[in-house]
Amino acid sequence: MNWDDLRVFLALADSGSLSATARKLGVDHSTVARRVAALETNLGVRLFDRLPRGYAPTAEAEEFAVLARRVEDGVLAVERHARGQPGEPAGVVRLSAPPAFSSSFLAPRLAGLRRTLPKLVVELVGDVRAVSLTRREADLALRLQRPEDDGLVARRIGAMGYGLYATRDYLAGRDEADWEFIGYDDSMDHVPQQRWLRQVAGRRPFVFRANDLMSLRAAAAAGIGIAAIPHFLGRMDAVLVQAVPAAGLPPPQPRELWLLVHNDLRRSARVRAVMDALVSIIAAERSLLED
Repeated sequence: MNWDDLRVFLALADSGSLSATARKLGVDHSTVARRVAALETNLGVRLFDRLPRGYAPTAEAEEFAVLARRVEDGVLAVERHARGQPGEPAGVVRLSAPPAFSSSFLAPRLAGLRRTLPKLVVELVGDVRAVSLTRREADLALRLQRPEDDGLVARRIGAMGYGLYATRDYLAGRDEADWEFIGYDDSMDHVPQQRWLRQVAGRRPFVFRANDLMSLRAAAAAGIGIAAIPHFLGRMDAVLVQAVPAAGLPPPQPRELWLLVHNDLRRSARVRAVMDALVSIIAAERSLLED
């Protein structure tokens, strides 16, 4: 039995879509369909019902998936062990981090590794979800809260502070009682800085909402109100200034920055090189990141 067929089967069972599976695995959707059909022929079992809106796993597929996961866990453990051996810092390291932090903060700073370690390639993935390091969706991850994943090594490497930011023109001559606010939509109501911003706003209105941080920053820079954004975004924007309330609630609690690596990969030279670089970058930019 071909391991690649099992890998495609599990990905399709998770997504239910040929196109989504193809994107995840980096192959053509016809390859996904062909491999699944080959696996069904090999096993003599129908694994999916082909429906107009996607592929639905059959009852047999559900049972088969439990066994296939065990095989997948074993294969991934072997791959992690091989990648985790010490040696020269060369090859690809995939790093997952929050999208805005990836693009605006990490990307320009990690690019310098190319000059000192020319054989190292960093794949920086901005992702709002918590990727699985066990399933090798990434080699390293930066998260904004303490992780509880088994089998992972976690280290707090810094913190990311927040503040109120607006344009100088917006704040000029405007009483604090007349401030208007820019915030996340309901889908992001749970994040700490949004809860804090609602307390700050009180009865004052929200005039713009979005579900991503860069949109909040852009709206604030357009001069329509005040947003709660990380200091690294506000301080790097020549258009924005920090708005400090005269009195009232304390500033929001900083979000902790946790660096995660699977225990099997922590000895890898290439992974270690990126980890060391991240720790150095966060330490050097503490005055930009924190309150």
